[in-house]
Amino acid sequence: MYAQKLETLPPPPGVIGSLKAGFEAVSSHVILISIPFFVDVFLWLGPRLGVSKVLGPVYDIFFNQLRKGLSTQDEVKQLVAFQNLFTEGLQHFNLVSLASRLQTFPVGISSLMAKTMPVDTPMGLRNWSQLASPLSLAGYMFLLIVIGWMIGALYFRWVSGAVLSGRGGYVSIPHAIFQTLLLSVLWLIFLAFISIPVTLFLVTLSLISPTLASVGLFILVLVSFWLVVPLFFMPLGIFVRGQNAFRSIFSSFRMVRFTFPSSALFVFIIFILTTGLNFLWSIPSSDSWMTLIGIAGHAFISTALLAASFVYYRDMNGWLYIVIEKLQQKDIPLPGRVR
Repeated sequence: MYAQKLETLPPPPGVIGSLKAGFEAVSSHVILISIPFFVDVFLWLGPRLGVSKVLGPVYDIFFNQLRKGLSTQDEVKQLVAFQNLFTEGLQHFNLVSLASRLQTFPVGISSLMAKTMPVDTPMGLRNWSQLASPLSLAGYMFLLIVIGWMIGALYFRWVSGAVLSGRGGYVSIPHAIFQTLLLSVLWLIFLAFISIPVTLFLVTLSLISPTLASVGLFILVLVSFWLVVPLFFMPLGIFVRGQNAFRSIFSSFRMVRFTFPSSALFVFIIFILTTGLNFLWSIPSSDSWMTLIGIAGHAFISTALLAASFVYYRDMNGWLYIVIEKLQQKDIPLPGRVR
């Protein structure tokens, strides 16, 4: 019915074109990779804060309680193996890595070292400073996370300003930092609010039937995939359009509502490139200076993909504005609206 009218609409921005523009922008402004590069170098060669002295006894009590409920020797062996693996990971965990981008936070610095947690360096083993009390652990966690948010806000602002120069420019530093802090706090509240009922739901299903628990987990994975796409674009409105945190969240869901197939493909490609290349950057041993090549490569790719995200977000929202305006002029109903 509306086929002839829809033929006059402009084509949407291409995913490949956005990726190309992002890589070209960073190639022209290589200095943009300096922040993730030096963050990773600091996490690799700098001081380290250990948490095993504080959290180790707590987890020992937890695993001992689990062991009391096991009935067979094989189950005990599996639990002991898992406990040893967990304890080793806890001993290697560097609390300073909280200043980098955590996967659950929308804004921050992407870090290779925060994922690999290297122990050795070309200069030998680094000295660890073990935190001694839960209060100091909580204080350092709060401080490092907030610092990470603030550095991430400046990094996002710098990249977006360089990429969108002449078509958006830089937002103010106070705006970038304040809205990033607000968005991150809102995101933490949402995670805390949603994690409790989800955990209770899965535990209840597992008590009824392991099969039901598997089905419930599969459904949650599908729902989370639908949510990941708008959540990926959630902070970009702050830096591209100068929006506040609430408006940026709304704009992200609105954009994805009309462009889900293309936007989902874009996010999927970002995920594949990031995950696949991280294996490549992690090949050099942490006690070799060749690790610097991996750090530089990761910094370049992660910055280029962030730049591509800004380009895609800007162009897709511009395209949506034109399309919606033309559809309204031609009296064509928008998807999801009842006339």
